[in-house]
Amino acid sequence: MARILIVDDMKFIRETLHQLFSQNNYQVVGEAEIGKEAVQLYRELLPDLVTMDLTMPEMSGLEAIKMIRSEFPEAKVIMCSAMGQKKVIMEAIESGAKDYIVKPFNDLQVIEAINRALKS
Repeated sequence: MARILIVDDMKFIRETLHQLFSQNNYQVVGEAEIGKEAVQLYRELLPDLVTMDLTMPEMSGLEAIKMIRSEFPEAKVIMCSAMGQKKVIMEAIESGAKDYIVKPFNDLQVIEAINRALKS
């Protein structure tokens, strides 16, 4: 069972993803509201995968990905954001994101991205 860390500043999104992952036999090992917290939780929990919001207060998702991957190059992160511009998507991928999901997302799209990232 894959262990997932959910990072999003919106509680509703965290709850929605938590429910989706639980229904699809993934274990949610932690949730974070901000990038700094995500980095710390990654160190503590060493999840198999992280879903990361792009826009958060204090530290963006891109900054958090870079910090996590500098310490843990094998980290698997999927970026989730309402911003779907090509430039932002490319920056996320270049920062180490395995995939990019544009909000609002559908359940199948999220599960497919999780499965692809875990196999990579």
